[in-house]
Amino acid sequence: METVAMLPDDALGKAFIPPEYLPGGKNEFYLREKQQPRRNEMYRNLRSDEIEVLVKNGNTCDNWDTILVSEEFTPSLIKNSEFFGLVRIGRLKPAVLCHHDLKIPAGITSCRIISSDIGDDPALHTLRYLAHYIIGNRCILMNIDEMHVTDHAKFGNGILKDGESEDVRVWLEIMNEGGDRSVLPFDGMITADAYIWARYRDDRPLQKKLLSITQKSFDSRRGYYGTVGNQSVIKNSRIIKDVKVGSHAYIKGANKLKNLTINSNDREATQIGEGVELVNGIIGYGCKIFYGCKAVRFILGNNSNIKYGGRLLNSFLGDNSTVSCCEMLNNLIFPAHEQHHNNSFLIASLVMGQSNLAAGATIGSNHNSRANDNEIRAGRGFWPGLCTTVKHSCRFASFVLLAKGDYPAELNIPLPFSLLNDDVARDRLEIMPAFWWMYNMYALTRNSWKFQARDKRKTRSQHIEFDFLAPDTVEEIFEACRLLELWTGKALLASNGQDPAGKSARSLIQKGRTALNDNPDMVRSLTIHGEHLEKSKRHSVIVKCVEAYAAYKNMLHYYAVKNCVRFLEDSGKSSPAFMKKRLAGPRETRWINIGGQLVTEPELQHLLKNIKAGRLKTWNDIHRAYDYLWETYPLEKQRHAYAVLLELLGTPVLSGKQWNQSLDKAVEIQEYICEQVFLSRKKDFENPFRLATYRNTAEMRAVCGTAESNSFVHQVRRETAEFKKRVARIQKKAGT
Repeated sequence: METVAMLPDDALGKAFIPPEYLPGGKNEFYLREKQQPRRNEMYRNLRSDEIEVLVKNGNTCDNWDTILVSEEFTPSLIKNSEFFGLVRIGRLKPAVLCHHDLKIPAGITSCRIISSDIGDDPALHTLRYLAHYIIGNRCILMNIDEMHVTDHAKFGNGILKDGESEDVRVWLEIMNEGGDRSVLPFDGMITADAYIWARYRDDRPLQKKLLSITQKSFDSRRGYYGTVGNQSVIKNSRIIKDVKVGSHAYIKGANKLKNLTINSNDREATQIGEGVELVNGIIGYGCKIFYGCKAVRFILGNNSNIKYGGRLLNSFLGDNSTVSCCEMLNNLIFPAHEQHHNNSFLIASLVMGQSNLAAGATIGSNHNSRANDNEIRAGRGFWPGLCTTVKHSCRFASFVLLAKGDYPAELNIPLPFSLLNDDVARDRLEIMPAFWWMYNMYALTRNSWKFQARDKRKTRSQHIEFDFLAPDTVEEIFEACRLLELWTGKALLASNGQDPAGKSARSLIQKGRTALNDNPDMVRSLTIHGEHLEKSKRHSVIVKCVEAYAAYKNMLHYYAVKNCVRFLEDSGKSSPAFMKKRLAGPRETRWINIGGQLVTEPELQHLLKNIKAGRLKTWNDIHRAYDYLWETYPLEKQRHAYAVLLELLGTPVLSGKQWNQSLDKAVEIQEYICEQVFLSRKKDFENPFRLATYRNTAEMRAVCGTAESNSFVHQVRRETAEFKKRVARIQKKAGT
């Protein structure tokens, strides 16, 4: 078998498109002409004196008639270069191009250029092999070993070109090692797209339609050239093959870039740095990939970063995320994910954003099974602590914090905002519900602010709910309250020597609810066991059940009133009667997080139905449907909040007195939040061991500041004062 073929000496720059894929009456440049905004009439042939200068400068060409230039052309700026096939060069005049501290003269030196278009004011130096590219204006390309495009280039999209067999299609195997949730990557794909494709695997008509939509989204004809957008800089790199580069990109020292789309523009420039190797991927706007990172079969959302040797394989990393020094395989990760530290490992997981993996965390270890079809599903705010090991299969509610430990079995934790602890000494799993609200309010509230503050995206295709209290987490709180009531009811019967097995769930829940509300001291004396939380025979113990139950109720009340206040402010009204008129209706309990955006289950099913029926024909149509749902979301959220308030008060109609009392209670909760933000931050400064590394308190304050001077503490105090004023205005307007 020949691995190196012999071709005629005039083959360079010719027959880019194989004859069998060339439409009748078309030449091999017909798609190139479609891509290139400048028409042939803007170019001219070289004059004899210009050819003479080029030859004297050590340049060669197989046919000088195939070199076309613009009217403003300085041949002396081209030296020691070889040209093959049709090469078109834009304006070329003496100038110096400056990028950061790099200053490079305009011109083309020591290059081998094959059938390419060069834009205005180029600086191309030492390109050992440049073939079939369209280079934009004012680009710097220097010291590149190999940069070319094949006739069947797909630029990271999971499509097939004419004549290709299905086995060459690139799939993205997310959420599952077995590939059974694979999706086709494409330029413009967001986490919502990946979620509905991977999640609803049993819906075969949907799966077939999404594949068809993706294939039809891109031209299957062979012969498209690679592009480098205006004012991009690529230097000191080795292999760049089948890569589409946006404008204002900065690529330096890359080892290998293959089959990629690198989105970049003047507002959101993407940067790729030293030692990076990227294959089969889509890179979003404003991304940074530096220092020896490796990524294969991947999508990187807008404003996301991979640094310091991070490895990303068969994974979708959502917008506003940063990972480094870690390994990530077969994941779908929603926006605002942080994984900064060495030795952390995440595999076969759906992580629903606003998450953080600490050093040494191993999430998805298959130690309990040889199968590769198990998964982790973690809600928003997932945070496994240092050196935490979690095995497949596990499911976590939103904002679950795992204390350091090697969790020995599968977990199913439906209690949001909880702390898990593997109590090895007593051989039990401990769960403290509502831990964040009770003991780390500073981190909880700061996270919502932080995620929004760090959202630097200009291109916001993926909509994101950042508030930790939203319809999804609120419905999880309702379910958690029901479980705490159920488990408390069982514990009460067991404490009296009665067997709860014969009792109905309704009666147990009522018994537990009454005890939690009316006799908390008695409940504190009980040992309350959670059920079906861990696949093991050891006990799962609920810690601080009474306090957690009360905290959950306060969280629900705060969410409900805060959103109702916003509705009245937006409407310019103040009465409960107006809220009833506009917001009344059954509470929607089914909310789905699609890539960071929250939608109701009926809304999502309607969207999927429209896809299958062909009413949404393209991904742009689907994205517009997301946009519409996002526009209607604030009102849907306020309707949900109003229903939550009625549920808490146990009334079908909200009276003026109840509304006024609800406002007063919301103010009390806001003051509690403000106080707890300060106290949870203050604990750090009162720790005597923290002081041990300083000469004295003055030095520690000079280095760390104080809780009183903390900027976020001051921000929450301002927000609290403002909330009280807003409530007072509504009460005054209503005459209450």
